[in-house]
This record gives sequence, structure tokens and C-alpha cells, in this order.
Amino acid sequence: MEGILTINNVWMMICTALVFFMHMGFALLEIGLTRQKNTINILFKNLFIITVGLLLYCLLGFNLMYPGEFNGYFGFAGFGLDSPLVDGSLDLAYSEGYTYWTDFLFQGMFAATAATIVSGAVAERIKLNSFMIFVILYVGIVYPIAGSWKWGGGFLDEMGFYDFAGSTLVHSVGGWAALVAIYLLGARIGKFKDGKIGAFPGHSMPFATAGVLILWLGWFGFNGGSVLSADPELTSLTLVTTCLAAAAGGVASFIFSSILYKNYDITMFLNGILGGLVGITAGADQMSPTDAILIGAIAGVIIVMGVAFIDKLKLDDPVGAVAVHLICGIWGTLAVGIFGNMAGIDQFITQLIGVGAYAAFCIVTSFIIFYILKVTLGLRVSAKEETEGLDIHEHGMDAYPDFGLNQK
Repeated sequence: MEGILTINNVWMMICTALVFFMHMGFALLEIGLTRQKNTINILFKNLFIITVGLLLYCLLGFNLMYPGEFNGYFGFAGFGLDSPLVDGSLDLAYSEGYTYWTDFLFQGMFAATAATIVSGAVAERIKLNSFMIFVILYVGIVYPIAGSWKWGGGFLDEMGFYDFAGSTLVHSVGGWAALVAIYLLGARIGKFKDGKIGAFPGHSMPFATAGVLILWLGWFGFNGGSVLSADPELTSLTLVTTCLAAAAGGVASFIFSSILYKNYDITMFLNGILGGLVGITAGADQMSPTDAILIGAIAGVIIVMGVAFIDKLKLDDPVGAVAVHLICGIWGTLAVGIFGNMAGIDQFITQLIGVGAYAAFCIVTSFIIFYILKVTLGLRVSAKEETEGLDIHEHGMDAYPDFGLNQK
């Protein structure tokens, strides 16, 4: 028994490391798809999210998300971590798949991911102080409460709502906040002018591509670790469906966008891969390979349409975070009711109720946080700061000092 636990726990720690590595992927993707003059600002935000996110999850979030016995909506098991002990040693009966400490660290990596999604959407014009306050409140309080409704044994779990690794609980929770944020922030200067959509090319497609490939690798831990053990059948199936959905998402996205726009757009290819990954995440352990390809391919088409729809609404999302994480997160969650083991109208409706519950909670809480920040500290930097770049004004340095003046 102890030998099996050790094997399971080692796998979970490897998955934890892979999910941690995803933060490098997010950082590279975000700086690659945005302008050079805001590189340090984006890197700073990503470092802040993972460092402060882990501390908050230790002090507050973990026991909000997993409160034990509670009313299904809100519970709190106390501040800090308090490992279960038996005769003065760690209780190895805590779980068959991992120890208490591994459980905390794995879940903590997920918590930070939700805020990272928002970071990309608000890039190039949000005040750093305001963003950091948002992260503290959203990662420390909002995300864990939302997570408790399913993963903590709350009311949605009792209802039968299913989200294997977080299409809704992680990606849509971040996506709803991103949508509210870009609505309140407004578009970057020059993005929508005279009825036309201005193009702000990212300064490094190699960085963006590396970021997506790192994220794909990290998803082996994100979804593979969500089996919560090293079960050979389930982990193998999960990695296969995850990879097939990513591949199908990328191919469908670049084909569909090339038909519409008559060019091979690498940013659509990249976001299509991510859309496939987000789409399969809710049911990666339940799908057949064919189901995974269909889910990923539909997600790839959704990405292209979603990016165009966000632009049409005159909402400025520099990295396509809302289309990838919110819209494909919703699709992936509903796909469980179409393709999953319990597929049918009842399961589909349950999935829809879950999507609606998270939408309502995340929209209201993120709006309150961002609106209060907007009328107090302010959300947006000045026009001068935005034009000249946040690196110089917020950080007093240039990401590439040896390459001359900033790219404007």
C-alpha cells in the first residue's frame, strides 16, 4: 500500500512541476503577442501572480476551497496549513493518490493560473497597483470559493456537475474576470479608430510559439495530474485525449481562419491549440480519441469566430484570452453533456447550470472588484504612459536595452 502511494505521489509531484512550468508558457505567450515596450510589465505581473498566489493559497485559499463539512456554498477550515497527523507523523491515509502537502501544492498551481488568464487580456494599459490588488482578492477569495462548489464537495458536485480539470473552474473563472476587466478598461489607443480595427502585431512570434508549446507540455500535468493518482489506464487515456484535442484545435483553427482571411495566421494556429486544450479539459478522462478530436476541432473553429466576435463588440483582448479560456471553457464544459460517459439531456442541463452559476458569481465579484478600483485608484494608465510603454513608466527600464529605442 505504501509503495503504491509513493508511486502515485511521485507522479503527482511531477504533474505539479509541469503545471508550475505552464507559468513560463503564459509569460512567453503574453510578451510574444504584445508590444516590446510592455515586456517587463507583463513579466512582473506573471511573477507576482505565482508568488503571491501560492502564499495566499497557503494562508487562506486552500481551506476555503476544501473546507471539509460545509453548507455547499461557503466554508472555511481556518487560516494556514494544518497537516493531518497520526502518532506525530503525516497521515498517509489522507488519500490513496497523494499526501496532504502534494495536494496543497498541486491545487495551488491551479489557483494562480486563473489570474494569469486575466493578465494577458488587460495587457498594455492596466495600472500595475490595481492589477495586483485584483489578484490578491480574486486568487485569495473568489477562486477558492468557486472551486469549493465542485472540487470541495459543494452544491454543484452534489448536483452532478462535472469538470475534470477545470474548463470552467479554472479557465472560465479567469475568462469571466478577463471579460469584465477589458469592458471596464476600454481598448488600447488606436485599436478601434474610424470604424476600423487597428492591428498591433506582437513583437516576438518565436516567444509566443515557445509559450504555447510549453503550455501544451504543461497540460500533461494539468490534465494528467487531475486523475489524482498514477492510475495507468486513466492517465494514459487523459494524455492521449489532451494531445489529440490540442492538435485538432490547431489544425481546425488555421484552416478555418485561412479560408476566411486568405492567409495562414500563426496567432490563430497558436490560439487554436490552446482552445483545443481548454475544450478537452472538462472531460479528458471520459472521451474517446475520436470524441477528443471533434471537441478540439470545434474549439479551433470557435476560437476564430470568438476573436472576431470580441473585436466586433469593440472589446480589446491583446492575446485572445476571452475566446480561448472563456468561450472554449464553456464549450468544453457543455461537451461533457454531449460526449461524456453520462451524456444526455439531463447531464447537459446540469453542465449548463454549472456554467451559469460560475458566470453569475464571477461576473458580479470581478465587476465589484474592478469597479471599486476604477473609481478609487483608477484602472488605466495615462495616455502618455500607454503610448511610451509601461516598462519605462512603471519599472524604469527597457526589456531590450541593447537594441535601441522601444518598438512603439
